Amino acid sequence: MPVTERDVQTSRLRVHVRETDLATAPRGTVVLVHGNCSSSAFFHRLLDELPPGWRGVAPDMRGYGDTEVLPLDATRGLRDMSDDVVSLLDELGVERAAFVGHSAGAGVVMQLAIDHPDRVAQVLLEAPASPYGFGGTRDVDGTPTWPDFAGSGGGTANPAFSAAIAAGDRSADHPHSPLNVFRSLYVAPGSQLLDEELLLESVLSTRIGPANYPGDTVPSDNWPAVAPGTSGINNALSPKYFDVSAFAGVPEVGPVLWVRGSLDAIVSDTSSLDFGQLGALGAVPGWPGADVYPPQPMVGQMRAVLDRFAAAGATYREVELPGIGHSPHIEAPDEFRVLLAELLEVQPH
Repeated sequence: MPVTERDVQTSRLRVHVRETDLATAPRGTVVLVHGNCSSSAFFHRLLDELPPGWRGVAPDMRGYGDTEVLPLDATRGLRDMSDDVVSLLDELGVERAAFVGHSAGAGVVMQLAIDHPDRVAQVLLEAPASPYGFGGTRDVDGTPTWPDFAGSGGGTANPAFSAAIAAGDRSADHPHSPLNVFRSLYVAPGSQLLDEELLLESVLSTRIGPANYPGDTVPSDNWPAVAPGTSGINNALSPKYFDVSAFAGVPEVGPVLWVRGSLDAIVSDTSSLDFGQLGALGAVPGWPGADVYPPQPMVGQMRAVLDRFAAAGATYREVELPGIGHSPHIEAPDEFRVLLAELLEVQPH
């Protein structure tokens, strides 16, 4: 199915979109929402191989790819992004769509579903961010570890990684180069990808600065001495501002398919990027111990919210793919495509 690119001016911003032909899609539209430090290019293969009869629309979110660069108000959580998607749906004349949300993009989809459940049909949550964001919570109910949510937000990003993106670094010369981070965290180590250059270009499209990635930060008296600021994506993902556990209360959405890899190093109960886990490993000095700052149970948090979603009368299914990392649609494209096709065959609520 041919994939084209264009800019769409919405009521909120100019959005760059990868899409397939509406004329060949009598069954409906699938909107694919990418995650942090990536762009719609992450979906270029999946768009080309959607089930027959489905139109694909994959926008670059603000701060990524070729979409208009606007600041992200972190105090709204991911609502700036979910509102951007709604404005795109309005401009395209799409009343209701199926959604695929990858990583932080799954949080965008969950927020959209909470605010506009009538716009959301089938949902595939791929390696989804916890419903309580990233960092700073201690249990499956999302209880804050510290009152100021220290250990989450813009200050949690590795400055060497941010600087390498800003410099357009394509090398594998140091551990925090975008290419090495992609190879070690975005996918399971050892993954062989023919389109790695395109995916690296997508990572490098991330806009660096306090208004976008990673956002601003403030000091904290609590370990690990950084707390969330008020702008940029990593602050938008702080549990101080981001909480989509209310997704459990929209049973009219779905059905939901949750797909994750068994080797996901980013979103897991032992995430390689979570300060609780890094402290436990001795990678960050001064860790106050598991009784004070445990690793965030990200998978457990998502499962608890989706169990409440099901208890309210909705439908969800969890699929773990053995040997797969944070990007199942890239690492196991054939299996992922089958899972998506099965989901789209189910009548939406």
